[in-house]
Amino acid sequence: MNILHLEKKGIRGLAIAESFKPTSTTSIFSGVVMRRDFIIDDFVFGIATLRGNDATDTILKMYENLHRSDIEYVLISGLIVSMYNFIDIEKLFDLLKIPIIGITYNDSLGIESALKYHFPDSFESKINAYRKLGTRKKITLKTSYDVFIRKEGCSLTDVQHLLDSLTLQGAVPEPIRVSQLLAKKLLEQRLSF
Repeated sequence: MNILHLEKKGIRGLAIAESFKPTSTTSIFSGVVMRRDFIIDDFVFGIATLRGNDATDTILKMYENLHRSDIEYVLISGLIVSMYNFIDIEKLFDLLKIPIIGITYNDSLGIESALKYHFPDSFESKINAYRKLGTRKKITLKTSYDVFIRKEGCSLTDVQHLLDSLTLQGAVPEPIRVSQLLAKKLLEQRLSF
């Protein structure tokens, strides 16, 4: 298990979020490299297919496009993105060798029935990808908001400390908030051209 060097105020992470219109065929991914002291170091972008299976590869390409060796973790807003495009955090951890953290904000009873509805001819592979994600762990941030975590390569205690240091208010860590704003704005701009 890797250790997040939380004692370093300059620890850098790549925070990834997406934005899409349900009528589109693709989703825009944005990535923000932010230090723990909220200094933004870099941006990167990608595109994934709605209802596809390419979100994991999109994130790998985004990471590679940064050409940086100082990123110590990846924080992702949701691991089920782009209308059931699953992010394989095990694969990301195996290839990148840094902690991977997926964060969501609402409790859920599961999505298997939705997968059967939306993918009547191929739901088995989607259900397998969903089950591979494992269960989420609930943590309560210092802001008193609950979040739900899936992680690879680090302890839940380290995730708690990291998210507490990155969350100024509410439930959304600052790097994710900036990445979400950027993805949304990029989507709006793309649709206006």
